[in-house]
Amino acid sequence: MNSLTEKLLDALPQTQCTRCGYPNCAGYAQAMAQGEAEINQCPPGGAQGVARLAQLLGRALKPLDPKFGLEAPRHVAYIDEDWCIGCTLCLKACPTDAILGSNKRMHTVIEDLCTGCELCLPVCPVDCILLENASGQASGWDAWSEAQAHTARQRYATHQQRLLRDQTEQEQAKEIKTKAKLADLAAHSSITEPAELDKKRAIIEAALARAREREKERNSKA
Repeated sequence: MNSLTEKLLDALPQTQCTRCGYPNCAGYAQAMAQGEAEINQCPPGGAQGVARLAQLLGRALKPLDPKFGLEAPRHVAYIDEDWCIGCTLCLKACPTDAILGSNKRMHTVIEDLCTGCELCLPVCPVDCILLENASGQASGWDAWSEAQAHTARQRYATHQQRLLRDQTEQEQAKEIKTKAKLADLAAHSSITEPAELDKKRAIIEAALARAREREKERNSKA
């Protein structure tokens, strides 16, 4: 990450809400640094956020583009415990791991860690997640502090690392299982014809090779 991208990233609220049109705040910062995105695409940052970005890039001030959302008071999510079914979908969606719970157990939101990104809302199959005003009339950076942004950024990084680790562990377990099957393919297959077994073995080996290549690529980007 170059210095300009880093400065732009520091100026963003780190809600990781994706409203800017990019998968995270870092993606938006990089796009601005490369001249591919405007400075008025971050509703959580509001007018103050636009001013910060304009100063860093030497661009003229402009109003927040309503296409990406409107500046509003900061909200936090809360879960209606009477309706929660413990599906864990919101846990996976939360970019800062601000939701606690486990499979088939009631979930709850840690209010101080919630960025108000709203990413948990569309994944909830029973619509038991609601929003509460957490900042009164204050919006943008008046409703959000540097310390909160710093915490959210750190927790997002940890969340991403956990997702990568979980995916790697799942693929490793799958590879071990596949290799065991491959070692004695005849016993694990209804196919008895040697030529067909060799063909199936080649397909499995190719799939394993692709999986190893994907893991290598992910590790190089981590």
